[in-house]
Order: sequence, then structure tokens, then C-alpha cells
Amino acid sequence: MTSSVAGAGPSTRAPEPRPFATGWTIFAGVMMIAGGIMAVFQGIAAITKDSLIVVTRHYVYSMNTEGWGWIHVIVGVVLVLAGVALFSGAAWARVVGVAVAGLSMIANFLWLPYYPLWAIVLIALDAFVIWALCVGTTKKAS
Repeated sequence: MTSSVAGAGPSTRAPEPRPFATGWTIFAGVMMIAGGIMAVFQGIAAITKDSLIVVTRHYVYSMNTEGWGWIHVIVGVVLVLAGVALFSGAAWARVVGVAVAGLSMIANFLWLPYYPLWAIVLIALDAFVIWALCVGTTKKAS
């Protein structure tokens, strides 16, 4: 018995080669590297007790800026490494990128009382990174 549906049989076309990283993946990688570098600088400013960061006591929560500085440095370094790994097209780099960008958003939200403008910029950057990593690379229908 034969099938009357055209194109129902096995495909003889070779699969199209997919580039290592395209579109939104490259955007996410570049933004992760940029955001990670900014987080490292933010952490260094907090660790060295730079006059850039003003510590006030009129907020619901209060933290040691030196400890949070180290958290920002560590998160920033992991963001940069995951951003670089995205250029290889590794699936694990996407997962790590979404997770670390989420952690970075939380860390920057808690950092709002100390340096609001910088924190808001990094929160927005992390939101774009998560969105770009979740959009991913899709194969076009032919």
C-alpha cells in the first residue's frame, strides 16, 4: 500500500547547518558580557568603600556594602563567563545565563537603596538578556 500524501515519506534532504550562535543569542552574549563587567565594577566600588555609594539607614533593609560588593563581583564574573560560552552555542550556557541574569536582577533590586540609577540599568539589561535567551534560535519553516 502506498501513501497518497505528497511529501509524507522520509526526507532525503540533508539537515541545514546551523551557525554556532545567531541573532538573539549573540545579543544576549554581548549584553551578558557588558552587564557582567558593569557588575564587577559596581562590586569593586562597594568593596573599596568608594564615595560613589551612599549608605543611608532609612530603608527597610540594611546590608553590609562590602559583602554585597563581593556578591556583585562573583555574579558579574559568572555572567561574563556564561556570555562568552554563549558564542559556542552551548545549551548549558543558555540555562546558566537565564539563572545568573535572574540572580543579578535580584541582587540589583536589593542594591536599589545604595545606587538606584546603576541598579535600574542593570535590572533592565538583565531582563533583556533573559528575554533574548528565552527567544532562542528557531528554525525557519520552509
